[in-house]
Amino acid sequence: MDMDLKDFIEFAQTTARSVGAEISSPWFYLQFGLILAAAGIAYAAEAGIRSRIDMTSMTMRWPLPLRHFARVMVSSASTAAFTVLVIVCRFVMYHATWPSRSYLLMVAAKLGLAWLAIRLVTSVLRNAFIVKLVSIAAWFVAALSIIGQLDTTVELLDSFAIVLGGLRLTPLLVIKAGALLLIALWATNIASNFAESRINSTTDLTPSVQVLLVKIIRIGLLAVAIVIALGAVGIDLSALAVFSGAVGVGIGIGLQKIVANFISGIILLADKSVKPGDLVTIGDNTGRISAMKTRYISVAAGDGREFLVPNEDLVTQKVVNWTYTDKNTLVKIAFGTNYDADPKLVCKLAAETAAAHPRAQKGKPPNSILTEFAEAGMKFSLTFWIADPDGMDNVKSDVMLALWDAFKREGIRVPYPVREIRVRGGALPVETTVEVPN
Repeated sequence: MDMDLKDFIEFAQTTARSVGAEISSPWFYLQFGLILAAAGIAYAAEAGIRSRIDMTSMTMRWPLPLRHFARVMVSSASTAAFTVLVIVCRFVMYHATWPSRSYLLMVAAKLGLAWLAIRLVTSVLRNAFIVKLVSIAAWFVAALSIIGQLDTTVELLDSFAIVLGGLRLTPLLVIKAGALLLIALWATNIASNFAESRINSTTDLTPSVQVLLVKIIRIGLLAVAIVIALGAVGIDLSALAVFSGAVGVGIGIGLQKIVANFISGIILLADKSVKPGDLVTIGDNTGRISAMKTRYISVAAGDGREFLVPNEDLVTQKVVNWTYTDKNTLVKIAFGTNYDADPKLVCKLAAETAAAHPRAQKGKPPNSILTEFAEAGMKFSLTFWIADPDGMDNVKSDVMLALWDAFKREGIRVPYPVREIRVRGGALPVETTVEVPN
């Protein structure tokens, strides 16, 4: 039954009277002083322990669980020292006077032990934010349980409710749902990472199929985790049917680009038009696909830059995939000579120069043809095949430099534009200079 306003006021008054009675006792200040002294000694002890203990060399031969426990204890040395000192003070006062006069010391000792246990449990987590969140929440619950107010706090959080259709929403329900979702998502992340490592180690699957399977597993596990967490706290998923339509409309209107990129990513992974490791040209950007994400693909340009291209652009725009079915690449070089050169000799030199390059394929001989008698000279086209498009510009540069050296040896000149100006019936203007006075 929900707690009404009168019960809440009575609870607050009872708590205030208990705290006031405790503070008015002179034993409270003695215990408080002992706690402050223990905290100061513990802080100084931690500084000394960390400066004198080398955990790496000391625990090198220890078993892994014991090494892990020692590392946590050293990192929480101040808390451990504080807890030990408070327990000693509590033991002395418990046998020297009435047990009620050392109640505050007992609470402080239990809180210290609870924090050490929480630190030991949360040390297996890797995310710093999650560790802090879980540690603070668990310690808060432990503190309420130690002072005997956990049940009362739970009833208080469950007393304030907002009814939305068939769903009774309370602060307690929100906290439980958040905690269970956090645990479920953590377990989902571990399971999906394990599945990803197993899938990526399978050589029978192509890279695009591996990425597709990993994404499907992640999304499926995430959906299952959410359903299980909400069901565990007693939330009837059918009660959320009223809001699912509004959420769908919001996603359709406000997140249509994100949804479009997500669907496009699934299509790209399914049709295998691009995959990690492919060399692609998208617009003016050329590079290798280094990763395929839910919303975009990452294209490494090779000069330190990475282009993040939305998946929708790969579906709707023209994409050049240099390694879609075959990595063999045709290199084209256009050049020209003057009319004094022998075109047959030029074609022969160009083909021999390209064939001499170490990356030129031997099974596909180069070809050089005369393409045009232009105004400035003859134009030629040289084509040859290489086994991989990587470094194609460097190959072109090497062949063109070698071709230049071959032309120099044979006395073949490359034409360049020359302009002659003839002046008839007049004279060139006389250049004059004007002195500027200082």
